[in-house]
Amino acid sequence: MQTLWQDLRYGLRMLAKRPGFTFIAVLTLALGIGANTAIFSAVNSVLLRPLPYKDSDRLVQIWENHRRRGVKDNSISYPNFIDWKNRSKTLEMSAYRIWLFQLTGTSEPEALLGSFVSGDLFATLGVQPASGRAFTTEEDQPNRNKVAIISHSLWQRRFNSDSGIIGKTIQLGDESHEIVGVMPAGFDFPPSIPTTAKLPSRHADIFVPLGLDPAKTPRGVSSLFAVGRLKDGATLEQAQAEMDSIATSLEEEHPRTNGEKGVNLVALHTQVVGDTRPALLILLAAVAFVLLIACANVANLLLARSLARQKEIAIRSALGASRLRVIRQLITESSIVSTLGGGAGLLIAVWGVEALKAISPDYIPRADQIQIDARVVIFTLTVSLLTGLIAGCAPALHASKTDLNEALKEGGKGTPQSGRGHLRSLFVISEVALSLVLLIGAGLLIKSFLRIQSIDPGFRSENVLTTWILLPSSKYPKERDQAAFFEKALSSFESLPGVEAAGAVNALPMTGTDSSSSFRIEGREVSSDSPHAQYRTVNDHYFRAMGIRIIAGREFSSTDNQSARPVAIVNESLARRYWGDENPVGKRVSVNNDDKGQPVWNEIVGVAGDVRHFGLNQEPRPELYVPYLQSPENFMIVALRCATDPGLLAGAVRNEILAIDRDQSVFNTRAMEQLVEDSVSDRRFNMLLLGVFAALALSLASVGLYGVMSYSMSQRTHEIGIRSALGARRGDVIRLVVGQGMALAAVGIGAGLAAAIALTRLMSSLLFGVSVLDPAIFAGVSLMLAATAFVACYIPARRAARVDPMTALRYE
Repeated sequence: MQTLWQDLRYGLRMLAKRPGFTFIAVLTLALGIGANTAIFSAVNSVLLRPLPYKDSDRLVQIWENHRRRGVKDNSISYPNFIDWKNRSKTLEMSAYRIWLFQLTGTSEPEALLGSFVSGDLFATLGVQPASGRAFTTEEDQPNRNKVAIISHSLWQRRFNSDSGIIGKTIQLGDESHEIVGVMPAGFDFPPSIPTTAKLPSRHADIFVPLGLDPAKTPRGVSSLFAVGRLKDGATLEQAQAEMDSIATSLEEEHPRTNGEKGVNLVALHTQVVGDTRPALLILLAAVAFVLLIACANVANLLLARSLARQKEIAIRSALGASRLRVIRQLITESSIVSTLGGGAGLLIAVWGVEALKAISPDYIPRADQIQIDARVVIFTLTVSLLTGLIAGCAPALHASKTDLNEALKEGGKGTPQSGRGHLRSLFVISEVALSLVLLIGAGLLIKSFLRIQSIDPGFRSENVLTTWILLPSSKYPKERDQAAFFEKALSSFESLPGVEAAGAVNALPMTGTDSSSSFRIEGREVSSDSPHAQYRTVNDHYFRAMGIRIIAGREFSSTDNQSARPVAIVNESLARRYWGDENPVGKRVSVNNDDKGQPVWNEIVGVAGDVRHFGLNQEPRPELYVPYLQSPENFMIVALRCATDPGLLAGAVRNEILAIDRDQSVFNTRAMEQLVEDSVSDRRFNMLLLGVFAALALSLASVGLYGVMSYSMSQRTHEIGIRSALGARRGDVIRLVVGQGMALAAVGIGAGLAAAIALTRLMSSLLFGVSVLDPAIFAGVSLMLAATAFVACYIPARRAARVDPMTALRYE
């Protein structure tokens, strides 16, 4: 321990004597370690940290699947859920339905994301309310579910942390619910919203018992989600096998509704993480490359410094210091540098984490929980120590091989040994190769992002304001009441200055809402595999407000109401799939049956252009539009085509709704352009981060190459002086120096290309419309890196060419 303390004190004194060297080395490592710490904090929060439930590794998400359609994650029906629950011996399970509640009876009505849940949901999750109680079995019955449990954040935000909140009532729509519990802080359910729709919040603020009667709930209606807990001794594989058996039995018992339907179990943590795992791991690998480049830079600095200390090391060796003792001293110094770099990197990571949380797209689960915790600090400390060993080991081994006779000669310069020159060259080649891999990865993501940005979504998003309106079913129970409200609201919107058209739809593009429905085509045989399409309810001005083309026929009009014949509009994809080149206008389809069970036939009056509803990277699906006045709903999304900036009308839209109903709220008011941007936010996030890391890697590699060439030229001043004295021109010297540097860069580029060909295949899931071996990206990035390397070599080459031969010859 005393020897270690001596090494530390001596190392600190030596580093203090060279503050410039110390600052550059610490800063270089701080950038690499800080980037790694920031990304690891995201990996830790999203991938490694368990979900906030008791024994969360035993929780599973339960889906219905449809084998014929290849759907593995379909919502479930309540009667099927009850049968699963009663027959399963391996799972405890609970159902829930995501819902939007209207908080009324206050000065400011608000739409709240909430959930109807089974009475035993909290027991299944292993979480109980922080105050009050959970639901009882009796409360999970029809017409007896007028109780509620609220989230900790809602309790703080809307009820001022009232300690006497239990037993008080909350107004949801025009129904009163007694508050029986408040969940603990940090409780997050559902942990993964099973839709990409832009909801008021990522977390439920209110919970109400389902209160369903399985005997009165159609088995064919799938509107619920389910979560289960593996019983003691049961494995996921055993539970899946059991649920497969139960699904087969239900298929035999209910062939009409359960034909080709099965059950799919997914570990809840896997469900929550979703598609974020590969992206985060690729980013973690990218910052690891940056750290390796930083290590190579610092190793080169340490090599150069060890050369300047040859005489000191020789004297220590002559006085009896063993080679191991010298190596330990030098590694101790590099460890001090890396530890200082780790401390500075941790400070950089604190800022980096806040930046990550600010730019993280909604698709990253638990992004708001990213933080520097004990595990992240341990990771940073470990990385710092490993970095010290990696950066310091090779220089220490080479420095300890000092030739005592040569180093102790009077006036000896200590010309660099060829082994050290080769080692510095190897570091530079490694930096260039790693940089090229990151640059190619960033280039592929940039090209992919530009490619997806150039896709026509099928509508015009500019100058469109959208807002969501949900009418409480208890207050507007009849379709005519719902239709009257929206007709009045849309009419008032169109009277606002600057509004050119007011449209409304039940499922807005780019919100990811899946509203598929089966339908029949008149004159064609009904089969078990009936046609399916996305079902859209729209008003007569929707197509004009959204800028969707009508290719054939006409759009809806105000006369397409309940007293008129039912009509429909289909999109290009539906028309092409089911009618080929034939014009479908005038044909009839049926989506619903009448009270007698007979199909209601809708005449097709128009064909609309395709819309990429689920994202720019998703191909258009068949869509079927029906007029709102013939099929009213209590939830609609309004789209206002504006002549000016749509954001200026947000307040006016809010006021118009309050003028119609003072308890009615609007939510998710935003520009359509923002929704389109949000739909590619995950790709923008990946591109931005990998681009930043690639730029940092390029900078470090360029600095490393520049430093090696500069140092090499300083050691060859005498040689260059002789060359100049013998007639070498400045151009000859520049070509010599640049040629040597570019040779290293060429080897690095070659190695980088080989590595990129192997590694970019891992990025295929992050790309769109771009090959992982895109020749333009590979060639362009290689040329850019070569040009950067040329500049890094040319600057020291020019300086070397200006050396005065007489001065250089007096160098020795």
